[in-house]
Amino acid sequence: MTLNFQLDHLAIAAADLASGVDFVRERLGVDIPAGGAHPKMSTHNHLMRLGETEFLEVIAADPSTPAPQQPRWYAIDRNGDRPPRLATWILSTNDIEAACAVLPRSIGAPMTVSRGALTWQITVPDDGSMPFEGAFPTIIQWPDGKVPGAAMADRGCRLSQLVVTHPLAGYVETLLKPHFQDERIVFREGVTISLEAAIETPSGLRLVS
Repeated sequence: MTLNFQLDHLAIAAADLASGVDFVRERLGVDIPAGGAHPKMSTHNHLMRLGETEFLEVIAADPSTPAPQQPRWYAIDRNGDRPPRLATWILSTNDIEAACAVLPRSIGAPMTVSRGALTWQITVPDDGSMPFEGAFPTIIQWPDGKVPGAAMADRGCRLSQLVVTHPLAGYVETLLKPHFQDERIVFREGVTISLEAAIETPSGLRLVS
């Protein structure tokens, strides 16, 4: 099987869902619809499309459920009350085990999680951190190739570009290049670590970081 990656979604982490939804409204001028809950991680989210299959996620700790046995993903526990921010980008693969064999161990091991009736595998470091502070993508594999983004609400937003800035951005690009090509993803080496997405919206081009 040939290993390949495709851009799956972008994740905005927030201290709570209300602030995350407000953040998207302020930045993009749209309301992002409710998604569901992830019992294993004690988180919940809101979701909307960013393309034919790509989507945007707002995720936060779910205060209505007990804390999980392990640190929450997307560095949610580490960042506490930090303002909402674009925390990471996620690539889908056709073979997550093979992906983990060729990528840095810091991305974590595949974990099975669920939201409602949907179950999938995703890389999660043991400490809940974001590899390369979010500059290195999280890897996900949906069941039987099913991509849920295509069925999500469409608010007329489309990803134009994602700029990944990190001191080791060139290294990240080199590791991914054999398996991933997407002209919208731009890698820039810099002292400041950041993700910045340019998104076309019904009211014009907007930036989210």
